Amino acid sequence: MPISTDAAAAAQAALLRTHFTRTVLPLWRGPGFDSAMQLPYEAMRAEDHAPLPVTRYRAMACARQLFVFSLAGDATHAQTLFASLCRLFHDELHGGWFYSIDSAGAPLDTTKDLYTHAFVVFACAHYAAAFGDRDARQVVADTASLIDSRFAATNGLLHAALDVRFSAPQSGPLQNPLIHLTEAYLAAYEATGETAFATALARLAEAVAGAFVHAPTGAIAELPIGTAGNRLEPGHQFEWFYLVARAGRTIAASGLAASLQRAFEFAQRHGVDPQTGGVCAALNEDGSVQDPTQRIWAQTEYLRALATRGTPADRSVLAPQIESFRGRFLHPRGWYECKTADGEVVRADMPSTTPYHLATAYASLPA
Repeated sequence: MPISTDAAAAAQAALLRTHFTRTVLPLWRGPGFDSAMQLPYEAMRAEDHAPLPVTRYRAMACARQLFVFSLAGDATHAQTLFASLCRLFHDELHGGWFYSIDSAGAPLDTTKDLYTHAFVVFACAHYAAAFGDRDARQVVADTASLIDSRFAATNGLLHAALDVRFSAPQSGPLQNPLIHLTEAYLAAYEATGETAFATALARLAEAVAGAFVHAPTGAIAELPIGTAGNRLEPGHQFEWFYLVARAGRTIAASGLAASLQRAFEFAQRHGVDPQTGGVCAALNEDGSVQDPTQRIWAQTEYLRALATRGTPADRSVLAPQIESFRGRFLHPRGWYECKTADGEVVRADMPSTTPYHLATAYASLPA
C-alpha cells in the first residue's frame, strides 16, 4: 500500500526534529554559548562553528534561546539563560529591558524596543509554564503591565520604540513587534489562564485589523495602510495565520481569521515558488515580488501554516514541502540562513535567533 500523505509528512517531520535535537541544540549549548558571559553569541560560522566577533548581545536573542531550551525541557540551560536575561538586560533605573549590551556587559543600545519586550514576555511565559518558575511568571506580569502603560499609542496600537526613559517615541506602530506581542500575549494567556491576557489579545487584534489589513488581499502589511513604500511579507501572512487560528474565539471579533484565509492564498499564489517551494521575502501590494530573497524563517512559517490549515490540498503538499525545505536549508553542520531563488547561499552564518523559528514550526508538524 502507498504511504498516506499524513504518514509521509510525519516521517519527514521526524527527520527535521532529529536534526534539531542532534545538530542544532548542541551548537547552542556548546560553541554558540559564551560561557564567560553566560549568553548565546549573536551568530557562528557554519563551516567551523566559530562565533563571529562580538560587537553586542541582544536581549531578544537571549529570550529566544530561553524559549528554545524551555521547549526542549533543558531546565539547567534555560535557568542559566533566564538568570542572564534578568541580570544583564533589565533596566533597574527606568524599568523595562535594554535592547543590547556590549562585549563587557554594559548597556549598549538603551532603546526600549517593543519587539524585545514582547519576546521577554513570550520566553518567560514558556519558561514559567515548563518549570513552574515564579520569578519568570512575575517578569511576565510586570513586563506586560509596562507594555500596556508605556508603549501605548493611538487606536489601541503601540509604539515600536521609545527612548530609555519611555518619554519620547522613536518609532510609531509597526507590524513586526505587534505580531510578536500577539504571540507573547497568547503564550502568557496559555501559561497563566489570566483573562487580562485574553482581553489584551482581543484589543490588539482589533487594532491590527483596523490599521494594517490590506483590503484587496486580506494581507497584513508591514507598515500601516497608506504608508509609502509598504510591503507584504508572505512569511508574516503564514505566521499570522497560525497565531490567529490558535487564538480562535479570543480574537474572533477582529475579523482577522477571514482576512488571513485570503492572505494565505495571496501569499501562497504570489510568494511561493511552485518549483522549489521557496518563500520569497516580500511582495508589493499587486502581488509582484519586491524582495526575492528566501529567508529560512519564512520557509518555517509556511510549513507551520500548511499544517495548521490542514485542508486536503495542504496535507498533500506538506510532505514534499518539508522534504524540499530540508534539502534546501538544512545541512549536517546546521542550516543556511538566506538563499536566492536560484539556491545560492547569500548568508552562510547561523544566528542564535533562528532556532526559535525552527522550534516553533517543528512543534506544529505531524508526529
